[in-house]
Formats: sequence, structure tokens, C-alpha cells
Amino acid sequence: MTNAQSIHPFRIEVPQSELEDLAQRLSRTRFPAPLPGDGWDTGVPVAYLRELVHYWSTGYDWRAQESTLNRHPQFTTEIFGQNIHFLHVRSPEPDAMPLLLTHGWPGSFVEFLDVIGPLTNPVAHGGNAADAFHLVIPSLPGFGFSAPVTDAGWNTTRIAAAWTELMQRLDYERFGVQGGDIGAGVSAAIARLAPGRVTGVHVNGSLGTPLHGPDQAEQETLTDLERDRVARVEAFMAEEFGYISIQSTRPQTLATALTDSPVGQLAWIVDKFREWSHPRTTLPDLVIGRDRLLTNVMIYWLTATAGSSAYVGYAQASAWGEPKEPSGVPTGVIMFAHDVGIRRYAETENTITRWTDVEDRGGHFAALEEPELLTGDIRAFFHALRQQPGQIP
Repeated sequence: MTNAQSIHPFRIEVPQSELEDLAQRLSRTRFPAPLPGDGWDTGVPVAYLRELVHYWSTGYDWRAQESTLNRHPQFTTEIFGQNIHFLHVRSPEPDAMPLLLTHGWPGSFVEFLDVIGPLTNPVAHGGNAADAFHLVIPSLPGFGFSAPVTDAGWNTTRIAAAWTELMQRLDYERFGVQGGDIGAGVSAAIARLAPGRVTGVHVNGSLGTPLHGPDQAEQETLTDLERDRVARVEAFMAEEFGYISIQSTRPQTLATALTDSPVGQLAWIVDKFREWSHPRTTLPDLVIGRDRLLTNVMIYWLTATAGSSAYVGYAQASAWGEPKEPSGVPTGVIMFAHDVGIRRYAETENTITRWTDVEDRGGHFAALEEPELLTGDIRAFFHALRQQPGQIP
């Protein structure tokens, strides 16, 4: 393996003292008084939060979840002076295609647990051996075990360069990329940076999102589906943009609160899981599952990365919105029911060869909410590319 000396095996082994500290903090939680109605329109309802915290204290088993996470081979390496944590799960199929999966905020590598088996070993999950992948799943800089952040400038381009270097160290000269949210931007950036090395780009949720509404003439050309997505973007900008304003301007101040209060960290993340999972009217722990939801929160809590994840994801937001040229690399997109991407806008910066709209299922956290649908679309997109001359890694 190239640069093998710089890659180190890693296991999650949280000291018992940290779990005991968490238990004490949860037992001493000072909950706020409910606001009138105690509904989701003002944030996470206190009654719901109390119930979730009670389960966290009495029913959730971190050691069991830790064991599950450690079943997958994990490693760390230093790239551009930054510690990077990643999973590297090889397929039993020797001709499998390397595929890099990148998460977003407020997610983590935990998002991908339910797709690892189907993607690496499709035969064991009712699929075809020809659709197998070797998976590399890094934690974004400043997220989880890829911490602390050592310097500024971790925009999509720099993360893309780091991921390209990571794949080189693993001896993957040619590979596919996939991601959602921040991961979608990073995946597309890798293709722009190293188009000759990227077989294809597959993304969910965050491509072709019009942050500023179209003018009247363009409005008249939109389909009903596109109008609905434009309207939901406008609603988001008016009603939900506050968290971006805070994380992009005062990540350190926010970190002080969330790093000291596990329930504060829980509420900050659960609020987004409720708003962005589908259907929105269903409690997030019923869509995702309580244990998986809390495990994702635990990754942030145990690594104290509320601030660094906000800093990387949002505090340097100006670089995320800069106009970009298409890479020429084939790009596949799946838009679930919650998603707001529009193909006509996505095509200005990406070479779209496959676009799938799922109007009645799934949300922002695709790998958690609809792992089978996401797996199927990834397989179908890359299956076509594997058949093309020069595309086999």
C-alpha cells in the first residue's frame, strides 16, 4: 500500500470516565420551561426532549453501539497537517469499484452504516457481484474523530484535495464519489480537481438548489415540482436560516454551550433531524431510530466537535457558493421528497447523466432514511459507467 506508514489503525475506545461524566450531566439537566404550546415551531418541544433524554440516560447503550462501529475497519492519517479519520471497508469481490462516501452536517460517518453491507457485498444482500464497491468513508475535517481543526481554509476545494490524496494513499488510482449536503459539494469538487481519476459523481439532496428565486419570466417556465421546490427554499431562507447565521458567524460561542451541555448538543442536532427528515410530521427518532440518532449525537458530544464542525461547514461559507465550471465527469443525482434540487440549475455546474426524483419518500439523511433506495440508485448509476470503455477502475 502506498504511504502505508502514514496510515494507522483506529478503534473507538471511549474511557468509562467520559460515559460516567455524561450520565452525571444528563441527570443534572436543567430543562427550560415550555413556551406556549410547546410545539416544534419554536424549537424542540421540552416534553419530547425530556422523553429522549430519559431514554439516553436509561435505555441507550453506547458500548453496544461502539462495538457495532468497531466492526468496520477504521484508520487515521494526517493530510495537510490535519488528522483524518476514515473507514475503509473492502469488498469480497476482487473487481469491486472504489467508492468514496462523504457525509454532511449534522451527520457523521454513522449515516452510512446501513449501506456498507449492500454496497460492499451485494450478493449477500440480493444484488449482483458486478455492482460491488470498496468503500472509503472519511469524517470531514473538524467532525468527529477528524479533530481538532489545525487551521482555517477547509472549504470544498481543500477537502476535495485531501480526499484525493487519501485515495492515492490507499492505492486507488480511479474511483467514484458520493455524498449529500456538504458531501455533495465535496464530491463534485473532487471531480473538478481530478477529473481523470473520478469514474462518476453521485449525490443526493444538495445539487441545483436555487438560493435566490427566479424572476417572473423564469417562474412561468417551471414545472409544478420545480415551483414547489422553489417555494420550499424561500420558506427555508425565511424560517430556518438562523442556524446558518449563528454557525457561520459565532461558531466558537455556540461551541461553548454545546460542548458543555449534552442535552444542548442533542437539541441542536435533533431540531434539524426533525426539520429535514421525511415525513416532517413524524418524530425524528421514529424515522431514524433512537439508537442511531443518539449514536450520531454521541459522535459530536464525545469528540467535542460542535464548534469545529460548524467552523468547517459554515463559518467559511463564502467559498461554498462560488460559481463553478462543470467537470465533465458523469454525475448522477437522486432527489428525495424533502430535497429541493432542480435539474436545470444543477446542469449549469455539473454534467448530469442521471436524475431521479422520489416525490413521496426520503429526506436530507438519505442513507439513514432510505438506504435501499439510495443503494439501488448508486448501483444503477455506476453500473452504466462500469460498462463504458476506460471507466473500469
